[in-house]
Amino acid sequence: MSVMQVEVVSNEHNIFSGEASFVVVPTQNGELGIYPRHEPVMSLVRPGALRLQVPGQAEEVLVAVSGGLLEVQPDKITVLADVAVRSAEMDQARAEQAKKAAEARISEAKDEESLAKAHAALAAAIAELKTLDYLRSQTKR
Repeated sequence: MSVMQVEVVSNEHNIFSGEASFVVVPTQNGELGIYPRHEPVMSLVRPGALRLQVPGQAEEVLVAVSGGLLEVQPDKITVLADVAVRSAEMDQARAEQAKKAAEARISEAKDEESLAKAHAALAAAIAELKTLDYLRSQTKR
């Protein structure tokens, strides 16, 4: 089985570093599925679920990403995420509350900086909710 090195990092810490046989990244142009030896690509990442198939693991590794940048090389993928959270650290109620709070901060923003921070918080909450929805849809199968 062919594998590639994958690095997923956020502003705060390294989320995933290891090998994967297949990766799905939510990009501005839709989901991009990547196998080893893929042609080089750079793309903007949109909020959603980043999925990794790791050799030797039956379950996919899921990471909620709120945006960022994707770089694909034939033997390495790097995702520089604005915010990234592994599925094990997600909580539906907390994500829904964070989304409501971010929406409230957007409507109350008085300057560009507070508006940008509120939009970033909203993107992070939406990414978590999308990942949790994906996770639920997979367990129903």
